[in-house]
Amino acid sequence: MNTRQALCGFGLGMIALTALYAFQRPFREYPGIEYNNFPKPPDYREKTEWAFARLMYPQAGGFGFRRGGGDWREGYSMWTQDYPRADRHFSEAMRRLTRIHVRSVEQPVNLDDGDDVDNWPWLYAVQVGQWRLSDSQAKQMREYLLRGGFFMCDDFWGEDQWANFMESMHRVFPERPVVDIPNGDPILHSVYDLSDRYQVPGARYIQTGVTEKCSGCPARWRGIYDDRGRVMVAMTFQSDLGDSWEWADDPGYDEKFSALGIRIGVNYIVYAMTH
Repeated sequence: MNTRQALCGFGLGMIALTALYAFQRPFREYPGIEYNNFPKPPDYREKTEWAFARLMYPQAGGFGFRRGGGDWREGYSMWTQDYPRADRHFSEAMRRLTRIHVRSVEQPVNLDDGDDVDNWPWLYAVQVGQWRLSDSQAKQMREYLLRGGFFMCDDFWGEDQWANFMESMHRVFPERPVVDIPNGDPILHSVYDLSDRYQVPGARYIQTGVTEKCSGCPARWRGIYDDRGRVMVAMTFQSDLGDSWEWADDPGYDEKFSALGIRIGVNYIVYAMTH
């Protein structure tokens, strides 16, 4: 590539990045189940090439914690579990461990906001055993994933929560199977070699020493692939990576769990940005 071509490519890249910034919704915050008024880093307004995008979603009836009138669009809902502490700790780890230009704060993303989700190439949701997407949200999620988006879901346990998760996921992809991700898949080797994985527990492990949240619940690493063999949906079923990020600075939470949880997140993000 000659200098003129390189400059042209750089210019086109800057135009595309500027266009992305122009259409993204601005940073926004909501009250969470665990945290309110969490301090914002001084550089939280910085424009970057990647931000932690957290999916907002309506809950299935009878689940979870609700305050402030019960409107999931206003926070105080299960999508805010670990939020924003886990998001910001993990974003800091991404800054340290990769050369990706990472925003210091997260972005809550609502599938009802038209095509805004398309501005966020990696999307994360927690407690999806307690979600219930509307038909229009399921359609928006499907289009986002088929256009090249990536969805990571975490911290759901047992067959009841799996069944509730799949009720919505079947409406996103009724024809695509959920499979176990094999050890040799590139997503497990994009940065770190993660053939040797183990269950990542929630913070209750600090008191109980038990990694499972239900009896006989081994960790499973599952996914949904597109027609080209790209992982579109990665499920950390029966592990709690969100807590491994949230409590990474707590000496009572074993370092080995945060080490694996952070490495899995890094791998999934780098994979999502390169496949």
